Amino acid sequence: MFSTRLRPLQSYWPFSLLGGSGLDFMSVTYFKRYRMEVNLYRRRIAPVRLPLGYRLVPWSPALVDAHAETKYHSFRGEIDAGIFHSLSEPHGCHELMAGISSGEGFVPEATWLVETENEFGEAESCGTIQGVKASPRCGAIQNVGVVLPHRGQGVGAALVSAALLGFQQVGLARAYLEVTVQNRSAVQLYQRLGFRRTKTIYKSVEMAYG
Repeated sequence: MFSTRLRPLQSYWPFSLLGGSGLDFMSVTYFKRYRMEVNLYRRRIAPVRLPLGYRLVPWSPALVDAHAETKYHSFRGEIDAGIFHSLSEPHGCHELMAGISSGEGFVPEATWLVETENEFGEAESCGTIQGVKASPRCGAIQNVGVVLPHRGQGVGAALVSAALLGFQQVGLARAYLEVTVQNRSAVQLYQRLGFRRTKTIYKSVEMAYG
């Protein structure tokens, strides 16, 4: 997932530093991310459309585990799990979800699961999104996750639209999110939903090599 070869800063820029022991190397990789924003004031949000057999599930405190598990299955093996270590482990996803949902700025109206039925006819979560209030007038979307077999069917778009409608419902005039530039399909999705790039961020990740 992490390259040790020098590449242009426009994508990511890894380099190695000799550790203090003289035996270990520390590789530092910078990942380029966009902050993208959308104006919600009097904006008509794209309708929430899900494929047949999928349904949105509103927030409930009883769903912390379901959100955490879906988050883990959505991000494991993906580039963001390497950038944000908590997304790479079930326990980390649970702690992250518990922290978001118990925070002062948590917005239940902008927090959703998507469920479908598995081959045994049992409910199975396959998408998750959370919303928080970043300021009195601005919401922040957290961790848009769709489990791999369910991608490309409009689940992510439905989650984002549902979250934006939730932000509007509680009176927020703007919303933003952050996305890793290499995740081109996500960047394109957010652009289609009205988000525009407002800031470029370089996120550093350190890895030790013996």
